[in-house]
Amino acid sequence: MEIMREDVADILEEIALLLELKGENVFKTRAYKNGAEVMRNAEEDVLQLARDNKLGELKGFGKALQEKVSELVQTGKMTYYENLRGEFPPGLFDLFDLSGLGPKKIKALYDKLNVDSIPALKEVCESGKVAELSGFGAKTVDKILEAIELKEKFASHFRLGSVAVMAETLLDYVRAHPATLRCTHAGSYRRSKEILHDIDILVATDKPAELTKFFSELDEVESIIVCGDTKASIRLDHGLQCDLRAVSNAAYPFALQYFSGSKEHNVEMRRRAKTKGWSLNEYDFQGEDTSIELPEVNEEADIYRALGLDFIPPELRENRGEFEAAEQGAIPKLIELENLRGTFHNHTTASDGRNSLQEMADAAVELGLEYLGIADHSKSSFQANGLYADRLLRQVEEIAKLNQQWDGKFRILAGSEVDILKDGSLDFPDDVLKELDYCVASVHNAFTLPEDEMTARIIRAMENEHVTMLGHLTGRLLLKRNPYQVNVDKIIDCAAETGTIIELNCNPMRLDMDWRHWRKAKEKGVKCSINPDAHKIDQLQFLSYGVRLARKGWLTKDDVVNTKNLTEIETLLNLQSCK
Repeated sequence: MEIMREDVADILEEIALLLELKGENVFKTRAYKNGAEVMRNAEEDVLQLARDNKLGELKGFGKALQEKVSELVQTGKMTYYENLRGEFPPGLFDLFDLSGLGPKKIKALYDKLNVDSIPALKEVCESGKVAELSGFGAKTVDKILEAIELKEKFASHFRLGSVAVMAETLLDYVRAHPATLRCTHAGSYRRSKEILHDIDILVATDKPAELTKFFSELDEVESIIVCGDTKASIRLDHGLQCDLRAVSNAAYPFALQYFSGSKEHNVEMRRRAKTKGWSLNEYDFQGEDTSIELPEVNEEADIYRALGLDFIPPELRENRGEFEAAEQGAIPKLIELENLRGTFHNHTTASDGRNSLQEMADAAVELGLEYLGIADHSKSSFQANGLYADRLLRQVEEIAKLNQQWDGKFRILAGSEVDILKDGSLDFPDDVLKELDYCVASVHNAFTLPEDEMTARIIRAMENEHVTMLGHLTGRLLLKRNPYQVNVDKIIDCAAETGTIIELNCNPMRLDMDWRHWRKAKEKGVKCSINPDAHKIDQLQFLSYGVRLARKGWLTKDDVVNTKNLTEIETLLNLQSCK
């Protein structure tokens, strides 16, 4: 496997964590953290420098660190890292996946109670031993047990963003095979569900057994569940199951419709077919008697057309009003990725981001965007190096200077992700907020408020005239942290009254606001902003997940503010042009 820059950085960061667990001195730990930062952010070709044993030319790389990274890049292994990891039980690393547990707490659990796995942690939490440790208490134990329960509940679940690269890679392999006539994804991945159990691929071929054998022998396969003449099921690393179904070209449209689901959607499809005297399955239409003429089907859309329906995009197939819309010719033209012209809510090294203002802007220009909103954290998010007012206003000045280089063809928008405090007030006063181009208001603490208090807290913030949009509405971290209690319907109603934009935070850990609420927001006239919450340049690519979930929420180009061009956004935000 080829070692990438990000792989090296991740390993250096893990070494820093392991050294913290061992209780090594802070300077040694910091050296690996700094090395990870250099690997991610250096303008030089760091991998080539590693191959040439010249990493020492970079600030922050001592001789010992250079030797270790060069070994990793040149051989694919780092002996020091493997030996260090070997000093700890394998199950210990699972503890880092639990919300609220950092290296210091894990070290205390390991040293004092010999906790080396999630089952061991659960046992000592339930026995009361953890609550007796310094730095822990009853509330901490409750949160740990809640995190364990979530992990157990979702053991066979995967986030859309965690499987997307592999899903597309596997499809590319199948598409490139000479026996493939046509192929695509099916199942919940095709429907853009935020949480998936597996990956489904459908292929039309005259040589099904040849393709299932090919699929089961891919290098990525960890184990083969089954490999037959028409279906292969494999398991990848981390337990993800992937299924390949091979069908004839004639059956392909029917199989695609059937295996895309959802179950509820397919039940209604079969019911509608029955009213016409047909049965519908994954192979074809069949008549209840031989005298019934059956429709010709070459493409999936022909199936819907035969049932008197407009084609229903896969994202909408949840039996949540799509049939009524398809009957009436009211299926909306859903947003496309190419409709986006810019985005808001991104971070830089000024708070907890990995890249500078200039680097983030250059990456946005490279993507073809016309504007990029920078919204670094405010001061109450101390864990994210939040900005005090003086630093924020200096950043506003820096942005104004940087904007001169693009002659009005691209613009950095000066914003802030302002904490909504417990009482609903904002982390900056109005005289600071009015100096910004826009403001994202978000909750980052006091997650345990009762629903009515949390709802009132957020509504108070939205009523501030300087709040442009609401960030990650429910605070959820998929498969890791439940949303806090909030009345989403009331928030949507308030947004409609105040003109507040609600973001679709498309970090794959969040995908918040949930797609199930967007249709109501759309009907109320509430606008969406698809925001990546990018903390480094490659996370701008999260926009593609946002578009997929916006489509699932029935959103069109007109429902999303960042489909507007730069001139239109300047008008929306009452800004003077940079030209």
